Amino acid sequence: MSSPPLESVPRALPAPDPAPGLSPACPGPAPDPAPDPLPSVGRAVRWALTLLPLLLIAAWAAADWRAVRDGTVRLAAADPWWLLAAVLCTCLGWVAAACARQGALPDRLPPGPLLASQFAAGAANHVLPASIGAHAVTLRFLRRRGIPMPRATASLALYSLVRPIAKTMVLLVFVVAQPDLLHLAELVPDERTMALVAGSVAAGFGTAALLVTTVRPLRRPALECVRTALTDVRLLHRRPARIIALWGGAAATPLLQGSVIATVGFSLGLPLSWTQVVLALLLASTAVGAVPAPGGIGPVDAALVFTMVAFGAPVGIAAATVVGYRVLTVWLPLLPGALVLSALVHRKVL
Repeated sequence: MSSPPLESVPRALPAPDPAPGLSPACPGPAPDPAPDPLPSVGRAVRWALTLLPLLLIAAWAAADWRAVRDGTVRLAAADPWWLLAAVLCTCLGWVAAACARQGALPDRLPPGPLLASQFAAGAANHVLPASIGAHAVTLRFLRRRGIPMPRATASLALYSLVRPIAKTMVLLVFVVAQPDLLHLAELVPDERTMALVAGSVAAGFGTAALLVTTVRPLRRPALECVRTALTDVRLLHRRPARIIALWGGAAATPLLQGSVIATVGFSLGLPLSWTQVVLALLLASTAVGAVPAPGGIGPVDAALVFTMVAFGAPVGIAAATVVGYRVLTVWLPLLPGALVLSALVHRKVL
């Protein structure tokens, strides 16, 4: 039996060539993936955070426009050289705040973004009470730099603890160096003010203790924050550079604030010395500084005017000095600070 010729054996049909750019494993174009809504939500939140500071500042300016106008008019007639010195002291205040922030953290932070964040934090601090705005901006900045949450919150707690201690130490130095400047009978706050301060402090500590003891999800993070804070305190105080930055920046802050008030007062003819003005600020901020007001505006201003009058300043010039000080340190940097805050949020630095 002979085999059939090869030509008569049926052959398989040749497979068609795949289209260019397509592999046999991918016979057709892949379907488009469903759009992810999270990026658009993130962009919307970022734009909202960018515009929110500007909207808050506009509302605040509309509500307190008379103070801004009166302070600007008084500053326009003041000595420009003293005002230039006040501007310089104001800028140095942001540098001191940045040094204290760096000193409260073992990790090294970039100086430029840190200083920009503190300038932006100043705008947020004058919108929310009890330094909540400044702490929120700083916490966001630290988290963006990769700092763990326990260490970031521990640095905020250490910064908040060191500042009043350093201010009290500066106050004691002034009291020891110039005891004749104190008029205790005139400067002691009344019972209502003392009750308000004591109530604010007690309410703050009581609320924190109640939340930690009753809310279980907060207990573990709070204990971890305390452990991290104690560890970082020991670590920081073994490094001289961090000690100088933390305590030096905290002690320089009230001195620079008092210097701003003094130079503004000198430009308006305030008949007080630099020592008297700084001591008046220390006494006023210590007496009513615990009242939760945005940036201390209101209670501290009234106490500052009262203290300067007790030292011998005319009421009109003392009030004009405080108004000019607020215009120079709050209103003039407020819009640039809000723009920097929006830019940092938009660029994901915050």
